[in-house]
Amino acid sequence: MRVALVSDTHLPRFGRELPRALVDGLREHRIERILHAGDWTTPLAVDLLEAIAPVDGVAGNNDGPELHERFGTRRILEIDGVRIGITHGHLGPGRSTEDRAVRAFEADDPRPDAIVFGHSHVPSVRHLASGRWLVNPGSPTDKRRQPTFTWALLETSSGAITRVELVAYARRDG
Repeated sequence: MRVALVSDTHLPRFGRELPRALVDGLREHRIERILHAGDWTTPLAVDLLEAIAPVDGVAGNNDGPELHERFGTRRILEIDGVRIGITHGHLGPGRSTEDRAVRAFEADDPRPDAIVFGHSHVPSVRHLASGRWLVNPGSPTDKRRQPTFTWALLETSSGAITRVELVAYARRDG
């Protein structure tokens, strides 16, 4: 299964369409599902992503009541036998966004195989000694102080995560 991990699209602030490079990348990688870690800001991003593949996710601190009601702020999904926890990373105790994301799933048994979060716009992929993955896909529309726009690719097979990597591009429009 090929899953795209996206966060912090902030549409329509950064346009009324998804960046061409993002859309091309999702199609090139034959994405079967998209998980969004919040800060869609309006349902526009949901609609645009759903035109490519089924979408799920959580709401972030910049999302209104409609997105909070639809998605909530924390969830665990099972995809191809892999448990994936999703949170935006702005809620709860912790000194950093990553800390808050990890703590959001501390009490879960079993714990997720991967935790996907956003909020900071700082892309990172970490494989912990425990075997869990921590993934912040960055942003495909608002790179802030980062050198590139990003999203992440997560692949599964037979109940295991087989690949996690960031996908980067230099320009928002293509």
